[in-house]
Amino acid sequence: MNTLTDSQQFRQLVAKSFSVMFFLFALLLTAMMFNEIIMGLLGSSKMIGIFLNAINTAVVALAIFELGTVVSQEYCNNEDSHIVVVLRRTLPRFISIVCIAMALEGLLMVIKYSQLDMAGNLYYPVAIIIATSFLIIALGVFLRFTSFSPENRNTVAVTTKSDSGQISCVPLYERRGDNQPDRW
Repeated sequence: MNTLTDSQQFRQLVAKSFSVMFFLFALLLTAMMFNEIIMGLLGSSKMIGIFLNAINTAVVALAIFELGTVVSQEYCNNEDSHIVVVLRRTLPRFISIVCIAMALEGLLMVIKYSQLDMAGNLYYPVAIIIATSFLIIALGVFLRFTSFSPENRNTVAVTTKSDSGQISCVPLYERRGDNQPDRW
């Protein structure tokens, strides 16, 4: 029991350290974004380029901040949930922000290459946008295959009690009489 307590305390310490590190990185990126805007306005840079780079930096800072929030929420609390429940709660937020960052990066590259008459390099931003689309589709498939709500007639949520007395939800799909899973 003492090792379990030490393990949980160590886990919480490491999680808090990582979440603070992510929060500091997000704060640093936000400061860098404002620095880019100020230096761009004082210099002779194009206004559209200044703000596109600032938005790109802000989205990356938001993704890192969200990662710090996820680490803080999921690893610093004392309750243990089933891994599917944890992933369904945290992945959509983080993947959404990553997809926004990737889509913005792809669109920025399309704008940049089209302004510089470098149409031959458009393969890279198109690949980024296609990869973003696949990531969104994969997230949707993951969420669909891991859904287990009481409202869904094909699935039921089963609660299990662990040795430590904690209750967690585990998906259990109903089966028909012929041992074939029900269709969705």
